Amino acid sequence: MSSSKNADSKDHQPIAEIDRLIHEPARLMIMAYLYVVESADFLFLMHQTGLTHGNLSSHMSKLEAAGYIEVVKEFVDRKPHTLLQLTDKGRAAFQEYRQSMMQVLDDLPES
Repeated sequence: MSSSKNADSKDHQPIAEIDRLIHEPARLMIMAYLYVVESADFLFLMHQTGLTHGNLSSHMSKLEAAGYIEVVKEFVDRKPHTLLQLTDKGRAAFQEYRQSMMQVLDDLPES
């Protein structure tokens, strides 16, 4: 077990470095779904996350502005079709987020 001096200097660091853009629950769900697939359809994500069309669009815009996701809009049989996928930057940010969260949880004292 580490000394309390080491624990004090270490414990707060990972939580302070958490990517707050990803940490927001709706965006975390979007990033998590996109992390395990090559790309996902907008309607699929809407159904999986339980977000409304407007909420998903809003969070999608924030993630796209940060360079974490790429949005591809096309028409399929004359209907709009939107695909989302993580960029390399988004994949790296999500991996870093996961590592930071695991560190935060691992550093919690056991009861």
